[in-house]
Amino acid sequence: MVEKKSNKTVGVLALQGDFDKHLSHLYSVGVNGKLVRNKSELSAVDGLIIPGGESTAMTKLIKAFSLEEPLAEFVKTKPVMGTCAGLILLSNQIDTDRVIGFGAINIELKRNGFGRQLDSFSADISLEFTNGNPFHALFIRAPRILKSGEDVISLATYEGETVMARNSNVLVTTFHPELTDSLAVHKYFINQLLLSKEKLN
Repeated sequence: MVEKKSNKTVGVLALQGDFDKHLSHLYSVGVNGKLVRNKSELSAVDGLIIPGGESTAMTKLIKAFSLEEPLAEFVKTKPVMGTCAGLILLSNQIDTDRVIGFGAINIELKRNGFGRQLDSFSADISLEFTNGNPFHALFIRAPRILKSGEDVISLATYEGETVMARNSNVLVTTFHPELTDSLAVHKYFINQLLLSKEKLN
C-alpha cells in the first residue's frame, strides 16, 4: 500500500464479488477507496467500481438495497468501471431480462460467453496503454462482447475479440483485473476517467 496521492474517493459496490480486492488495488494506486452498500455511501464517492460476481444475484441485491435508481443516475455521468458481472450490468443489450441493464455503455453481450465455471482460463493479453507489456488476464465465467457502438473504444482483445472497452465515462472488462498483481487497469481507470489534470505515477 502506498501513500495516497489524490483526494478523490472511488467506491466499490460491495454487495457481492471480490470487492475487497478492488479496494486493495485502489489504495495501491493512490486513491481513497470506500465500500458502497447504500444510497448515502454512493453519493459520497467520485467514481465507482462494479465488481464481478453473479449478475442475477447482484441484480436482486441492488433492488433489495434500493440502489437501482441511484445507480442508474450515477452511471450516466460519473466515472465507472465494471468487471465481468459489472460489465453485464452496465451494458445496454443483455441476453436475459433477469438482469438490470443500466445502458451506460453501448455494448451487446452474451453472459458466460466463454463458458461456465469449469471453462475459466487465463491468458496474456496486450492492453493498448501498456506499451506492449503483456497483462495476465483471468477469465472466470466471462461474458462475451458481441457488438459495440461507434462511441465505444476497444482497449484490449483476446483472439480478435474485444475484452476491454470504454466510452467517455465507463470502463469495462470481461476479465478480473483485481485478481492479478498488476495495477495497470485500475491505474488507467483512475488516470483517464477519474482525474482531469492530476496523474498518478
